[in-house]
Amino acid sequence: MTPNSRNGVGRAGVATLICGALAAGGLAAAGVTALEPGAAAASSHREAPLISGTPQYDNTDVYAFVSPDKPDTTTIVANWIPFEEPAGGPNFFTFAEDAQYDIHIDNNGDAQGELLYRFTFKTHVKNKKTFLYNTGPVESLDDPDLNITQTYDVDLLKLKDQQLVSRTKIANDVPVAPSNVGKASMPDYAKLRKEAVHHLAGGAMSFAGQADDPFFLDLRVFDLLYGGNLSEVGNDTLKGYNVNSIALQVPTHMITESAEQPIVGIWSTTQRKNAQGHFTQVSRLGMPLVNEVVNPIKDKDKFNASAPWNDGQFLKNVTNPELPKLIEGIYKIPAPAEPRNDLVDVFLKGVEGLNQPPNVRPSEQLRLNTSIEPTAKPKRLGVLDGDNAGFPNGRRLTDDVIDAALQVVEGELVGAKNDLGDAVNKNDKKFEKAFPYVALPTEGSRGPLAKGVSGGNDVRNQLGDALSPAGSSSGGSTDTTLIAASAGAGALGVLLVGAALLWWRRMRERAY
Repeated sequence: MTPNSRNGVGRAGVATLICGALAAGGLAAAGVTALEPGAAAASSHREAPLISGTPQYDNTDVYAFVSPDKPDTTTIVANWIPFEEPAGGPNFFTFAEDAQYDIHIDNNGDAQGELLYRFTFKTHVKNKKTFLYNTGPVESLDDPDLNITQTYDVDLLKLKDQQLVSRTKIANDVPVAPSNVGKASMPDYAKLRKEAVHHLAGGAMSFAGQADDPFFLDLRVFDLLYGGNLSEVGNDTLKGYNVNSIALQVPTHMITESAEQPIVGIWSTTQRKNAQGHFTQVSRLGMPLVNEVVNPIKDKDKFNASAPWNDGQFLKNVTNPELPKLIEGIYKIPAPAEPRNDLVDVFLKGVEGLNQPPNVRPSEQLRLNTSIEPTAKPKRLGVLDGDNAGFPNGRRLTDDVIDAALQVVEGELVGAKNDLGDAVNKNDKKFEKAFPYVALPTEGSRGPLAKGVSGGNDVRNQLGDALSPAGSSSGGSTDTTLIAASAGAGALGVLLVGAALLWWRRMRERAY
């Protein structure tokens, strides 16, 4: 929660769009009265008791933005499986086969999805007699050395008043980009990523696979709000971790109600097959952080199973939020007066004149005005800094939602100007300039062994003698050289070569 520099341009812009809306006499109060279904919705990193135990089904974040290189299209990125350790084998990170990964689009503001893109996955194993994810260097998605692969289908469901109107399969058996095992296993991962981008009919594209987690923040907020004395800020907790991404880019006219009504609401859900064979919703995410820090424990699992049109049951969590009270208790920053109708207006309806659809039914969704052109140089605070193409008008990968949300929660829009933040202002990796835009995943071979700067000699010294064939000397032996060379590719390479040499030695001993 450190101060952040900001030029003054944004304050005037946001005053016109947001504060002006709040000053429109009675609007906030009317919003609360009309909020029969409407409040919080989002799943995030380990945010609810039940979903934290089943990470394959756990939404982490949703992003939606007008594509910077194709401004007549809209890109949606939804992520699952938090805190993927890149070296977490031998069972790396796959989408669940008994799940429906859904992206919902509300294009008329009624809190019901009119379009639903459903991704379902199948797992394929070439050789079940090995424990290996890959049995050699993988050079393509159909490489025989990629032992475990996944494919996905995409169905487009059109609905009206929550009833199915039509279902169309728009993709079938599309390959998924694998987990990035390491530089030895996948020497050109960018090539694999490129092969996993699939072109759909009508100029749309899809992608599914592993990516660097684009969310940047200091998660030590949970240690008594950054240590209780602001000593725990500035470290990107998610640096080096990956997620599983689903990305969809579609011509904007395919998802909006009309050119006159360009605003869409977007959220993602996961449905999991239960013991009776029926699919049940277990996770949901629209706006970031809502279920994580807005809903109390008693509501978190209920929220993950709910839908936007039933959000009224969570309204008090928004109008009387806990976080400002905690900040006041620890840092003595006065909490804004309640009820927090400013939060209702901005986060449940969209900003009037920017991303609020006409006749909006308040509910928590990520709302995007698709007619706002991309910004050449995005500002990390988005609308708060005068950049109307950014959060909370959708969410770009570069948007600093932690700082923006903190400032709004602490009353930025009701006169309590502040520059609060966690001192993590950008992702550790640069994002791609073309679809699917997310950064390449961190490889499992990261670290001293992979970089070859240290550790290789230590591994050779510790394992060289033990793994040398009987009767050979460790100094200068071909086998020890192989072990040392494999150390440069990571510890798994050392163990595999060593195991092979031990097997060879046993076979040789039996022969004699």
